[in-house]
Amino acid sequence: MELEVKIELLKFCFGVLNSIFLVLGLSVMGCGIWILFDTGNFLQVLSSEELRVVASGLFMIGGVVVLISLTGCAGATMEKRFMLLVYLGFLIVLVLGQLFVTFLLLFNRSKIEKSLTESVDQIIFQYGNSSDSSGSRIMDSIQHSAKCCGYKGPADWLNNSFIKTLNLTSPVVAPCSCFSYVQPGGFNSFWCSANSSFSGLGIKNGSKLFTQNCIETIGSWLQGNFLTIIAMDAILILLQIAEVSVAAYLFRMFGKKLVLKKNKALLDQSPDPEDSSPDSGLQNQAFAANEDPTDPNYIPAVDP
Repeated sequence: MELEVKIELLKFCFGVLNSIFLVLGLSVMGCGIWILFDTGNFLQVLSSEELRVVASGLFMIGGVVVLISLTGCAGATMEKRFMLLVYLGFLIVLVLGQLFVTFLLLFNRSKIEKSLTESVDQIIFQYGNSSDSSGSRIMDSIQHSAKCCGYKGPADWLNNSFIKTLNLTSPVVAPCSCFSYVQPGGFNSFWCSANSSFSGLGIKNGSKLFTQNCIETIGSWLQGNFLTIIAMDAILILLQIAEVSVAAYLFRMFGKKLVLKKNKALLDQSPDPEDSSPDSGLQNQAFAANEDPTDPNYIPAVDP
């Protein structure tokens, strides 16, 4: 197979891998932005410093992936070996960064889960306060969609700052999201109760309190996000290994092509020794024509 054909095939494979690499990089960058800046995200209310570091690491990795992909595509298109060398160096640094983020996520998983429990307890305590409206909305969304109540059960709401003022011994008052049915109209309140005697306190009437806890739902959600992030990192690392192989082979092919061009240029510039005296060939042909033995006037040359 000719060198040019090999180079074109490698360029095509390199372009396909870089396209996939770019899409995954944008996805990882989007995950980092989602964790850091989305106010409706449950991770936003977590106080775990390790999770913040992971989110920042994902954002930086995604940005570097985009930059690396553009550098690699430019180097392959313009056949610049230096740009491919920079590309390979960035890939190695990126793999090390991904391994750091992945190990940080795995080794600190217990800390993140502990921080999650503490954050949910804080949300339950401050639920209904205007200062924690985002946490209240997220908790309502989880309880309503999963048909659950409280992190470990409905009794968790006895630790709420407002519920404590009622001096209750059982969770007869809970967020309206803990009830399957809430009477429409009436008070504009977060709280509901199946006991109509609390209506004088501005609490709505509700029925069928959910008794299932939300710990499994929240734990499954956290585990799903863990697996998603780790899977994306693993796919990126495998893809980077393939890209390193293709880029290294392409770097080698570009070097061979450059050597061939230099050798060809040297051959084109060197003079041909047979063509150094253009008139010598004509003189020899004329002399050979005069030395015809069949000519009756032919006299052989004698050495003086």
